[in-house]
Formats: sequence, C-alpha cells, structure tokens
Amino acid sequence: MSIVTIRNVEFFNNPARFLDPYHFRVTFECIAPLKDDLEWKLIYVSSPGNEELDQELDDCLVGPVPVGVNSFEFEGLAPDPAKIPTEDVLGVAALILTGSYRDQEFVRVGYYQNTEYDNEDMKATPPEKIQFDRLVRDISTKLRVTRFQIKWDVVPQSQGYAAAGAAASAAVPSANDLDGAHDLDGDDANRST
Repeated sequence: MSIVTIRNVEFFNNPARFLDPYHFRVTFECIAPLKDDLEWKLIYVSSPGNEELDQELDDCLVGPVPVGVNSFEFEGLAPDPAKIPTEDVLGVAALILTGSYRDQEFVRVGYYQNTEYDNEDMKATPPEKIQFDRLVRDISTKLRVTRFQIKWDVVPQSQGYAAAGAAASAAVPSANDLDGAHDLDGDDANRST
C-alpha cells in the first residue's frame, strides 16, 4: 500500500515554447504523517535508447507532509538544447515526474511531449539547423503511471492498533461512498458490473 497517491498533475503552460520552463501543480494525498520530505524530480528523455542523454530538469523537496490532500507548484527548466541529438529534437520525447521517499522511488508519471516548429512552412520543410526559438512543445494528456512498493516507515492512521480485547474490523462502505471518484493512479472508486 502506498502512503502517498498522486491525484492530479496540472500543467499551467501547455502548449508552450520549447525553451520556456515547465510550470505545473502536483496534488497528492498522504494517509499517514511522514518523518522525512518527499523528493520530486522532472526528467526529460530525448533518446529512449540512451539513458546518458536524460536531463534532470529540476528537483524539489516537499515537507513536512501532513495527512490529507496536499499540493505544490513545481517549475523546471527547459531541456538544454546542446544535450539533445539533432535527430531527436523534433517529434516525440518523454517527460517524467518521479516521487521518492528516503531515496526510494514510489511513483513515476510519464508523458509524451511532441516538439515541432511554430508555423506550417517550417513544419513542411524544416531548416537544416534547428531553430530552437521557433519550436513549440505540447505535452499529451495521456499519461502512464508506474507505482513501486517501498518501505514507508510509517503506519497509516486507519491501520493503528485496536484496544486490548477489541475486535479489529474494516469499515464497510455504503452505496453513497461508491459514486464516482477516480484518482490519477487509475484506481476507480466506482466499478460497475
């Protein structure tokens, strides 16, 4: 079970110029107080076959993290054009947001980013030398979430110890509890059969 679940990632500047910083808000839920900060990283992947070309655009620490729904705004630099092979500039790249606790990655949210020129003439006949100031990026709303099991070192409040002699049981949801919530991790609260 994950102590932290991402609920939403909202990009403020999408589409944008290729050289503009990335600016977005991450909303997540935490079901137990954490002793240490969460670390978030934004990574640009221009060449999937060569991990050495991945660029960590920025990272940040978020904490202390209270129980409940939390959010923070994140701004990451644009990728360094000098580190992108010319053949990988135009077209599709990947943008990855990772979340870690105590150096253990617990979530990875991946997006496809399409990069192209800002006018039809340059799209049809790209210049020999890439003109980065004329490029625009568009981050797809289709995403892929990968969760990893880690050691959280905390116990969720709902899983505390029962009083001596008391029976421990799970709450039974009512029909009203089952209407419609969806989270970013793909867990549907409402599954009709």
